[in-house]
Amino acid sequence: MTKRGNVKKIVAAVAAAGFVVGGVVLAPGVQAAPQPKPAPNQVSYDPAPIAWGVCASPGLARRGAECGFLEVPLDYAKPAGTKIKLAVSRIKAKVPAEQYQGIMVTNPGGPGGSGLTLSVLGEFVPNDAGLAYDWIGFDPRGVGSSQPALSCDGNYFSYNRPYYVPATKQLEKTWLDRSKGYAQACDTAGGELLDHVKTTDTVNDIDVIRKALRQDKLNYYGFSYGTYLGQVYSTLYPERVRRMVLDGNVDARKVWYQANLDQDVAFDRNIKIYFDWVAKYDSVYHLGKSGKAVEAKFYAEQLKFIKNPAGGIIGPDEWTDIFLQAGYYVFGWEDVANAFSAWVNNGDYAGLKALYDASNGQGPGTDNGFAMYLATQCTDVQWPTQWSRWQVDNWLTFLRAPFETWGNAWFNAPCINWGGKVGKPVQVDGSKAPPILLIDETLDAATPYEGSLELRSRFPKSVLIEGVGGTTHSGSLNGVACTDNLIADYLASGKLPARKPGRRSDTQCDPVPVPVPAAVAQQRKVAAAPSVPGDITRADLQKLIVGARG
Repeated sequence: MTKRGNVKKIVAAVAAAGFVVGGVVLAPGVQAAPQPKPAPNQVSYDPAPIAWGVCASPGLARRGAECGFLEVPLDYAKPAGTKIKLAVSRIKAKVPAEQYQGIMVTNPGGPGGSGLTLSVLGEFVPNDAGLAYDWIGFDPRGVGSSQPALSCDGNYFSYNRPYYVPATKQLEKTWLDRSKGYAQACDTAGGELLDHVKTTDTVNDIDVIRKALRQDKLNYYGFSYGTYLGQVYSTLYPERVRRMVLDGNVDARKVWYQANLDQDVAFDRNIKIYFDWVAKYDSVYHLGKSGKAVEAKFYAEQLKFIKNPAGGIIGPDEWTDIFLQAGYYVFGWEDVANAFSAWVNNGDYAGLKALYDASNGQGPGTDNGFAMYLATQCTDVQWPTQWSRWQVDNWLTFLRAPFETWGNAWFNAPCINWGGKVGKPVQVDGSKAPPILLIDETLDAATPYEGSLELRSRFPKSVLIEGVGGTTHSGSLNGVACTDNLIADYLASGKLPARKPGRRSDTQCDPVPVPVPAAVAQQRKVAAAPSVPGDITRADLQKLIVGARG
């Protein structure tokens, strides 16, 4: 897709009599009158103001947030046609007018992640640097509280599903049929919406949010897939960007088929790192004294679950999905290890069920995040339509990375038969973007680190902070002072660390620290601050940011 905007064209011809500009011959030494600078590009649609009211979320309401709906075109090519509604929240700045820094639009990733409550993010910025912004959360089109919201089959992630690894032709056919059936269910449920949920549609929605809030420019904080939204927005509307923080960066070269294959290899590496950590605390978990021993126990239990699921519900697929959380980030390491240990050592599957339910949910409507993940990724770009291509690529990847490869393949397989109209991805180009801040950890699996290096090369004014050696995906504003203080400095003043030559990070910080089990660290026994029912904590935001699959 070509970049939108008013492109200033300069045509010059040299002639003996002088220069020809706009058809007028100028004698040598005579200057043309200065031409007016084109207005910054923007979406042409003019929205009605948002009617703000009280938020349904107790956590947002307690903070004095405002919530409302923004009406936008279903199809931006037909702005007078069908309208849909985006759910939007706002936590207003808490500084005098002269210190106000504008709106900060946020997105937690996915695609398909609900971001309505992400407007609380500003309170986690150190040194009160977030107080000068209006923090904006929103549910992208088709997601969460936005209208309509897509749901295709709420039972798709039910318990004890067929084994992910297609070890037999029957298993392969079962999963192909399941994937095709889900795509068809979405086609029926989504209708015309499926043609208009590409990244470019959401990018246009973001610009309409800016217009509705009467801002010439916006600030933006995006995680995971939200970094791709930021990349595309700043390509299409560079003059509308003021400041931008992108954490856990998508590699624009690989959307989306190759990106998923790259994830498989990275998650396999990270789960081995996790098993090493579990082995380090064998005195607590009793699962093996080496990472290899713990890994062997993981796969041994998985094979047992094919015929004998834990509690009759946790089969080999649910087992993989539970452990995938440990590959994403360190926050859940203890919970997964406790559930692993309780099952292996005591036959107690309650912890496994709780973790699976928390990540996937059960019942009608709970597939919204998954449905919208597919709706966007399947139509941003054409996926391979021949199953033989998927077979070869995934079996070859599985041979060196068995942990997540086939689970990820079937997660995306509905794209083979998806009903929405397919577009072409925007060629990301940050040459006109202002200085922005990039963040990533070296061993991020969901968005491998190479994507941050590529993004840095495409945005020549950007600066990259690396959490050296870390495995956490999109972990900024989680208490790592080195990273979080640099974010605060940037949001307060626009100041960034110096950019260094070469394809590398510009500043190196510690990663999000791995946990020490509570049984080992006595300081963990200090009473936690009392929680407020329905509140939104940083742990809740961590779950938001993981989204469907990052």
